[in-house]
Amino acid sequence: MTAVLKQTYSRRAQNHKNPAAKALLETIERKRSNLCVSVDVTKQADFLRIIDVVGPYVCLVKTHVDVIEDFDCSVIERLKELSVKHDFQIFEDRKFADIGNTVALQYSSGVYKIASWSHITNAHPVPGPSIISGLSSVGLPLGRGLLLLAEMSTKGSLAVGSYTEEAVRMARGNRDFVIGFIAQRRMDGVGLLEGESSPDEDFLVLTPGVGLDAKGDSMGQQYRTPREVIVESGCDVIIVGRGIYGKDNAADPEAVRAQAKRYREEGWKAYQERVGGAV
Repeated sequence: MTAVLKQTYSRRAQNHKNPAAKALLETIERKRSNLCVSVDVTKQADFLRIIDVVGPYVCLVKTHVDVIEDFDCSVIERLKELSVKHDFQIFEDRKFADIGNTVALQYSSGVYKIASWSHITNAHPVPGPSIISGLSSVGLPLGRGLLLLAEMSTKGSLAVGSYTEEAVRMARGNRDFVIGFIAQRRMDGVGLLEGESSPDEDFLVLTPGVGLDAKGDSMGQQYRTPREVIVESGCDVIIVGRGIYGKDNAADPEAVRAQAKRYREEGWKAYQERVGGAV
């Protein structure tokens, strides 16, 4: 286990210069929660209701605003209000995957103007380093952070091997803006060439595919427990969606609240086990 993994979130926050990374780590420590809830619903009323219910228990809310069928600008204003009310960061799961000029426009402009409200976003590394330079030209002046998709939690994912290694190398070359990865394990040492070392490397790892009650779904998603993710794989934030708000989009707020609390407790317990007496 690397030295970083034995450090508390608050200690690690001191190591990060990127405002989004620092804010996320400080939020995790302050709320004693490494839980991110992924809110993937198609109606704004459901979207906002779920976030208001789970907000007290999460450090981060992951959104896909482009699936909201009745989207208008008031959704973003309300989302920002809830972020302040419940003290969480916002992560728009946009998965940018185009050339630098195009992603800069997608990030800054259009209907959603993602950079204006989302503290963190993510991108596929497949276009090469230009995707980072394009996004950072917009996000870095605003204090935003970028995650690269180094691995995915779906069965048969192609984000493996040399692809993952190249993603990590790209991140190392852009540490001012790239704050970590969407991945299933820590990336410490991955992609290092002969003679290279990275002893002080501390990228955040946010991990989807976390579940306490199921091992997978009909769409190829695979689930692991919070302990498997945090302790055994050394990841930092667990991402949970339907496992918390179910198939009925939080029709029973008390049940959703109970599940959010359950996942927060399991995630934090795993973190405490990982860092031992440092907490």
